[in-house]
Amino acid sequence: MIRIVSHGPDPAVRRLTLTLYGYAFLSDLVLLYPLYVVFFADTGLSVGQISSLFVIWSAAGILVEVPSGAWADVVSRRLLLCLAPLVTAGGYALWVLAPSYPAFAFGFLLWGAGGALVSGALEALVWTELDRLGAAGRYARVLGRARTAGVLGVVLSGVLAGPVLAAGGYPAIGAASVLAGLLATAVAARFPEHRRSTAASVGPPSGPDDDDGDAGWWETLRAGVTQVRTHPPVRGAVLLVAVVAADWGALDEFTPLLALDTGVGAQVVPLLLLLLWAGVTVGGLLAPVGERLGGRGYAGLLTVVAVALAGGALLRHPAGFVLLAVAFGAAQLATVLADARLQARITGSSRATVTSLAGMATDVLIIVTYGAYGLVATAAGNAVAFAVTAGPYLIVALALLRRRRRPAAVTTGVAARGRR
Repeated sequence: MIRIVSHGPDPAVRRLTLTLYGYAFLSDLVLLYPLYVVFFADTGLSVGQISSLFVIWSAAGILVEVPSGAWADVVSRRLLLCLAPLVTAGGYALWVLAPSYPAFAFGFLLWGAGGALVSGALEALVWTELDRLGAAGRYARVLGRARTAGVLGVVLSGVLAGPVLAAGGYPAIGAASVLAGLLATAVAARFPEHRRSTAASVGPPSGPDDDDGDAGWWETLRAGVTQVRTHPPVRGAVLLVAVVAADWGALDEFTPLLALDTGVGAQVVPLLLLLLWAGVTVGGLLAPVGERLGGRGYAGLLTVVAVALAGGALLRHPAGFVLLAVAFGAAQLATVLADARLQARITGSSRATVTSLAGMATDVLIIVTYGAYGLVATAAGNAVAFAVTAGPYLIVALALLRRRRRPAAVTTGVAARGRR
């Protein structure tokens, strides 16, 4: 008998991934992204007021992150993914309908809450569905491509923002941003979700995985916190995600200042930033290659991030942005692999809660990095601040190399579960 083997992805996997890519793209296709700081300034806000809005934004995300993760483990994760774009779109609408400091502050509260609703719920849903379909080994590459889709949404926002602003002003920019949120909600409704059957279909490799059960919100929250506190592998994976994602996530906000310090005019800055986004795009697409990295390879990847960040900044020349693009691409890849490692180690019904704890830790470290960067940059300039801030990547790389040698790859858990 001849067996016909299909080498293409399963139709269910294809539906899941295409939905994810569309959702990621539309969620970041926000024309207000490249203009909201200018909008605030045009409304009459001072630099201090704008800075305080960023603090409100960060604080909202931190406060809502973990409670929303536990909520995602109790109710439908797809429901939260549908609600998140609506919440953020409400903030955008408020900004353009009643432009004022109170409206901007409340809008940032909504934006922070919307981001928290997605964080944890998205990763948990995608992992659970891939695991149910026997395709957990594809998680890293799927997540990498989703991150790339989001980057493309940001890039297209930058391209469209200028013409739309010229044609219709800030009301048109706001309307387009709200429309993107509505479309993202429509796409989110197509996410599959089969959580009750997951535990039965997959079996108990190391404990029940993503079974809804009868646990309430508080019990689920406690279970997630307990798993991070009492299981060193999970705790280590949470900390790795936080450190790897926070450092370059914070530095991204200061790249325009670094570009200006190279002596280029303001009109050249977007071109240099576009180079960085190209690097991030490539980094996300390299996830299938990154899955083959062992522990030493992953440590080497973090070393590349640190050296390229410091070297590109200290060149103090536009050519240094080529090195920075390499650093940002490697950091994107390292972040995707760290997230895959975390998902492979989580067990039980608190997957979104644990993932949200990693998100909260990331947000806290980003704020710490903001403060440290500001102190160093004030004393020694942006280039030195970039070089110093790259240090944690070297520290983590050395820590990984000093651990007892393990032949397993960084994402061994992902590959092993994907082969079952």
